[in-house]
Amino acid sequence: MNAVSSATPPAHALEVALLQLNPIVGDLMGNAQDIINASRQAYADGARLVVTPEMALCGYPPEDLLLRPAFMQACEDAVGYIAQQLSDLPDLHLVLGHPLAGPGDDVRTRSWAVSRRLNAASLIRGGQIVASYAKRELPNYQVFDERRYFVGGREAGLGPVVCDIMGWRVGLLICEDAWFEEPAQAAAAQGAQALVVINASPYHAGKRAEREARMSERAQALGMPLVYAHMVGGQDEVVFDGASFAVDAQGRVAARASSFEVATLHLSLLPQGQIKGLLAPELSPEAEIWAALVCGVRDYLGKNGFPQALIGLSGGIDSALVLAIAVDALGADKVRTVMMPSPYTADISWIDAKDMADRLGVRHDEIAIAPMFNDFNKSLAPLFVGRVEDTTEENIQARIRGTLLMALSNKTGAIVLTTGNKSELATGYCTLYGDMAGGFAVIKDLAKTLVYRLSRWRNEQAALAGQVEPIPSRIITRPPSAELRPDQTDQDSLPEYDVLDAILERYMELDQSIEDIIGAGFNRADVDKVTRLIKINEYKRRQAPIGIRITHRAFGRDWRYPITSRFRA
Repeated sequence: MNAVSSATPPAHALEVALLQLNPIVGDLMGNAQDIINASRQAYADGARLVVTPEMALCGYPPEDLLLRPAFMQACEDAVGYIAQQLSDLPDLHLVLGHPLAGPGDDVRTRSWAVSRRLNAASLIRGGQIVASYAKRELPNYQVFDERRYFVGGREAGLGPVVCDIMGWRVGLLICEDAWFEEPAQAAAAQGAQALVVINASPYHAGKRAEREARMSERAQALGMPLVYAHMVGGQDEVVFDGASFAVDAQGRVAARASSFEVATLHLSLLPQGQIKGLLAPELSPEAEIWAALVCGVRDYLGKNGFPQALIGLSGGIDSALVLAIAVDALGADKVRTVMMPSPYTADISWIDAKDMADRLGVRHDEIAIAPMFNDFNKSLAPLFVGRVEDTTEENIQARIRGTLLMALSNKTGAIVLTTGNKSELATGYCTLYGDMAGGFAVIKDLAKTLVYRLSRWRNEQAALAGQVEPIPSRIITRPPSAELRPDQTDQDSLPEYDVLDAILERYMELDQSIEDIIGAGFNRADVDKVTRLIKINEYKRRQAPIGIRITHRAFGRDWRYPITSRFRA
């Protein structure tokens, strides 16, 4: 049975600011200055408790940077710099997320193998660290591997931390801690009247609602308000959706920041566990995923210094969706498209590709690959004598296109955005060094059925706004085809996408067995084919560029299957 806090909140309000920041991993002084500036502004606006996200100082996840003593020392120095820069605001209470050397550690000399690094939340006031809390529950699933880097507060012999802030007793928690009963109950046992949770919780579809529901349960069970400061922005394949929020003592979400935007959420903790603040509206499922994709593209290019995006535009649905996302993320002036027709490219493909490029106002070029394809075939003819044409010739076309795109990338500095979706990557319906060539896979985690759904949604949004639909309707309605041989369609070699995607979700995302999927009503031949293709194409996926994760299980950090394996069930 959950304990309910017996501590009565004080009779006065506590003004709180949740800093929804977008740090860059490793940019310690840049991140520190953002924290200082946002803290000063929040203080000027009346806040006396200011809260950053988890690991706001160094960005999340810093991965093996944490194993470098120089990095840990630089983090320690940056914490000191923040404290010193805010020391003239004696009644400002800053809760800062950062890595911290554990008890007895010397970050300058300890090796990674014996380190006791902590994922910490420190309370800074008057130029000093008043208290530091160590995360107790270290996630080691999906994209997380925190036990590689940290020791939990419990294992380090550190207990709960409850701080006096302007007469309020505030308990500190970090992300995963709040999903378990014990850390919050420990804070309540120490007299906490409110909980502050700092977070870097990677996005996947539906995560915001799940997050709010769990925190509502926690607040209601303890009978105390809970505030949740969350990171925003893209970091390699993960994105953080922001939507920082606060829950009152009755478990009601009473304040929420916007999703996928840097913001400061101001709120008041009131007597009797009430909360006063602005409540940003929830996004629709499609709007949420679209915002995640736009955020991922914008931050990957922006944080890594790429000046432009380059897309091979085929006239098909996948490249059309990638183009629409890229323009929304970067602006038309930073996106360039290239159409590379082969002997099998339908007229409507290059017509639709040019139409879409014109609609969005991006530079569009065409390079016919037929002469190069013929030259390849001539060169290989003596070696292919007696062998019929097959996927070899299809793949040559894809690889010619990949070579041309990478040449333009090298010459201009633009990054190639690949256009393959999750259904194709799962089944190997993609070409190594061809359509898989590039630097960032925008729709890598979108099943084909979701590609169509988002394309229609984006057009609907344009129509509602009185704008030209970005994706020509024929691109959405025509049967999908790689156009690498005469009259080719995807369904020549794959099940219908609604069937394929349903099998993929059950097998790959939900870990259902082959027999369980068949038992759910799917055709055995389809299930055997799809699961076999998933298995034998692992070697391709290992060589694919990283891409944006929008489901709870993507082909990336949270899919770690051996290439060489004989198990299949």
